[in-house]
Amino acid sequence: MKALVTGGEGGLGRAIRARLEREGYDVESLDLVNGFDVADPADWERVARVDLACLNAGVLTGQSDVRKLTDEQYRRAVSVNVDGVVFGVRRLAQVMDGGTIVATASLAGLTAMPTDAVYSLTKHAVVGFVRSAAPLLAPIRLNAVCPGIADTAMIDAQREVFSQAGFPLLRPDDVADAVWLAATSNETGECWFVQPGREPAPFAFPNLPGPRREGSSVGRPPL
Repeated sequence: MKALVTGGEGGLGRAIRARLEREGYDVESLDLVNGFDVADPADWERVARVDLACLNAGVLTGQSDVRKLTDEQYRRAVSVNVDGVVFGVRRLAQVMDGGTIVATASLAGLTAMPTDAVYSLTKHAVVGFVRSAAPLLAPIRLNAVCPGIADTAMIDAQREVFSQAGFPLLRPDDVADAVWLAATSNETGECWFVQPGREPAPFAFPNLPGPRREGSSVGRPPL
């Protein structure tokens, strides 16, 4: 069995790779440090069929004040976090005839994250894309994981703040285990929340009120 992990050389990526290897997968790491740019469509053209793909690459902007956000910070976050998932799903849907794709989103894709609004924007985009694209990709299953704050190099600048506050952090292995749950689910379009001390589970999105006509609900639009 073959798998790939984008951002495979980071803290979460290494943990996901190790988890998949324990499950018997031959895992390829696609990472900028080994020459793969998830934001480059040409790099994705080289990707062949796998049984399981984990689209995990992600970056913060490092800027909490939108007024000071640079074009480069904004475009890098969008290109890695959003383009990397969209281009990946597009290519994999072309070469896979089954199997599973799991995208790493974030709790910042389910709620507000004022400390990095653009990061939150990109993760909301991933959640919306996964939920919207999944029904169209059968028999490929497409799910997401939405971890809380994990103990990786991404939080090095704020590590002391979390430590002083006694705030619990996820271990990378916790996220990797949730990825495996999402990958082996029989469902598609799920977004699994991952929080310290809780069992990962699909997030229950609230139902939206639909339009009404002559006192009755109409339901979803005919699209």
